[in-house]
Amino acid sequence: MPNDIPTTGQTTLRPDFETAVLAPIRAIVGDRGLITDPDTMKPFMESWRDGWVGRSPAVVLPDSTEALAAVVRICAETRTPIVPQGGNTGLTGASQPHADGSEIVISTNRLNRIREIDIDNDTMTVEAGCILANIQSAARDVGRLFPMSLAAEGSCQIGGNIATNAGGVQVVRYGNMRNLVAGLEVVLPDGRIWDGLRGLRKDNAGYDLKQIFIGSEGTLGIVTAAVLKLSPLPRATATALVAVSAPSDAVDLLTRAKGVAGDRIVTFELIQRACIDVARKHVPDVPDPLRDRYPWYVLVELADQDSGNRLAEMLEGILEAGMEAGEVLDGVVAASKAQADSLWRIREGIPEGQKREGVSFKHDVSVPISRVARFLDRTDAALERACPGIRPFSFGHLGDGNIHYNPIQAEDGDPAEWRAKLATVNAIVHDIVVDLGGSISAEHGIGRLRIDEMPRYKSPVELEMMATLKRAFDPHNLMNPGKILHSSEVASKVAP
Repeated sequence: MPNDIPTTGQTTLRPDFETAVLAPIRAIVGDRGLITDPDTMKPFMESWRDGWVGRSPAVVLPDSTEALAAVVRICAETRTPIVPQGGNTGLTGASQPHADGSEIVISTNRLNRIREIDIDNDTMTVEAGCILANIQSAARDVGRLFPMSLAAEGSCQIGGNIATNAGGVQVVRYGNMRNLVAGLEVVLPDGRIWDGLRGLRKDNAGYDLKQIFIGSEGTLGIVTAAVLKLSPLPRATATALVAVSAPSDAVDLLTRAKGVAGDRIVTFELIQRACIDVARKHVPDVPDPLRDRYPWYVLVELADQDSGNRLAEMLEGILEAGMEAGEVLDGVVAASKAQADSLWRIREGIPEGQKREGVSFKHDVSVPISRVARFLDRTDAALERACPGIRPFSFGHLGDGNIHYNPIQAEDGDPAEWRAKLATVNAIVHDIVVDLGGSISAEHGIGRLRIDEMPRYKSPVELEMMATLKRAFDPHNLMNPGKILHSSEVASKVAP
């Protein structure tokens, strides 16, 4: 069911909205850059997962930073709230407008140019609407790697990746989005443009302002362009799927691999057997490459500049040592790219399979790597006591401590009854996460999905610091209001 369905046909707009807001915006962006037809706007109102639905009087698609800034200035002058939107692939409702229809959506779809590639500096300057896969391809064309890699890379936009501090499957080596950004261009809530497009590795002249906007989910400004850091393009990779008896063995194997391979480790994914079963049930061509069934698996990939066979030999040596130590039960090392792609098909099929299996309780959490096994053991036991029959379903980026802990309803359970358990399940999972020194959002953000949980898991001091920052940049609370922080949390000191 949708999370935010309007209960009335009424829209909260000023009486002169057409003449004071839409007409001057149309003069800036033209008819092509302004959508007001409800049917045409529909894809911008709905999320691709979890049923977030909103209403808006208009979707604006500027084709330049200057045009976007001019639109924001009109919104600031008329006190019109804004919802920035990129590829609309988010998972927390951050890029959908609310149901009252008072906010306009500003889409970065037409800001899609690659402005510059500086090979000697290993940087690429791109506009916010560039599709992630296109950026990866442009980097490969010049012998470089842009390492951000995630399931939605064929449709997500780099501006959204930056606004949510995206993670993905290669964080263990290259880091989150904030580690891959050298500079930003941002339109502020009053319509001014901050040009911070500096491709520097060292810049200690005052506050690092770009970091304020990375991960801010469009609540402090709209990212319009970025300078991205590129890396050397690996000449060789080695991929394996191995079976382990428990997550603790996977952690031991990771420690072993780090000692041998160092930063050649680009992926280290933990996969529960149930995840493979569900993927194979619902998604075509998902293999089961090992002869026997095991409780847990690890998908590991190494990459290096050496084009010889040393990388595969290194991976085989790590796994052989792990087997001798009792960490590895079985495994297969891909002998070709096709075989590696087949192993990756397992990991990539899990989210789609889960979506089709029934009601699932999705948690994008992180804990210190050393506590991942403890988290899984404690949480599985606590949920079985509270919700008998619930099916554990865990996978994710063990290499950086980020687990997608997504238990599924009982196999023959009533979906409505299981949906009613959401608050109970969330509290159990997140209480344990925080008790272990973790975070309730590792890479997906807060948006609206986790906004009500923030006071439970953030201290009053931390929440006030965030609210103070929001008020400083957006005193009228116009930029993506009601995301990360409730409007009431920033309203007490909003300027009249």
